[in-house]
Amino acid sequence: MDITGFAVMLDFAAIEAHVTGMLPTLILLAVFLGISLLVYKVITAGIKRGVLKRAKTKKQKNNVLVFLSLWRYAFTVLILVTIIFLLGGDITGLGVWAGLLTAALGWALQKPITGVAGWIMVIVKRPFQIGDRIQIGAVKGDVQEISLTHIYLKEIGGTIATEETSGRVIMIPNSKLFEQDIINYTLTDDYILEQVVVTLTYESDLDKAIDICRKAAEKVTKDFVDKMPKRPYIRTFFQQSGIDVKTRFYVPASDRIRVASELTQEIFRGIDKEKTTEIAYPHTEVVLRKKGQQRQL
Repeated sequence: MDITGFAVMLDFAAIEAHVTGMLPTLILLAVFLGISLLVYKVITAGIKRGVLKRAKTKKQKNNVLVFLSLWRYAFTVLILVTIIFLLGGDITGLGVWAGLLTAALGWALQKPITGVAGWIMVIVKRPFQIGDRIQIGAVKGDVQEISLTHIYLKEIGGTIATEETSGRVIMIPNSKLFEQDIINYTLTDDYILEQVVVTLTYESDLDKAIDICRKAAEKVTKDFVDKMPKRPYIRTFFQQSGIDVKTRFYVPASDRIRVASELTQEIFRGIDKEKTTEIAYPHTEVVLRKKGQQRQL
């Protein structure tokens, strides 16, 4: 046997000895991962079963979901540190592995690190929480999930020009939170101001029309009127071809379009029944006179 063949045999022997020496560590690592995963699932299921189901308000549910998110990330970090320690063998090895890992992450994950900073900002400052209706830049939606790297929004509008759910989910990187304006529809409460406008002719009975609009608004908001910051009210404004009667009311942000549609129907039916009220619309009246005939005042 030549020297080259002997060297190859030595290399295989060294590799085999190295793998054999690491076998107990690998077995211990597999057992550790199995037990850890089981413990994680049991604790997570217990939290969801014992705490999440008892949460009544949106804020309480959000707090539980945020805690579950923190628990998931903390568990992942603990597992990674333990694996590094087992492979390194001692504290010195752990320090070397941690240093190499930190350097690699700092170089390769600059954008995601900014995203993590955005996630921390959301958790600490709470500009919005799960269930809130928000707008980030030009994107509107209901917050579905807040992860370490992205905000998941159930889009409203998008496919149609309205504020109803489109069925799409938009993932917004957390790093964008430092670059875009954030509008929260439901930061203080779940209600936002909406209005339905109808234009009446100048010949209409304005007081009667106002009464019709007010009663219609009270009817469609009766299920939540006691929770509204303010009861429905009316504002009127002059227009070229009539008077705008604007019925303003507070409504849950998620029901804005539905309630406005119901109110529109109620107002139309009420005005249509009254002979003294008429909806104005663009039209042209032509008056024919004989040549030379003076218009009588």
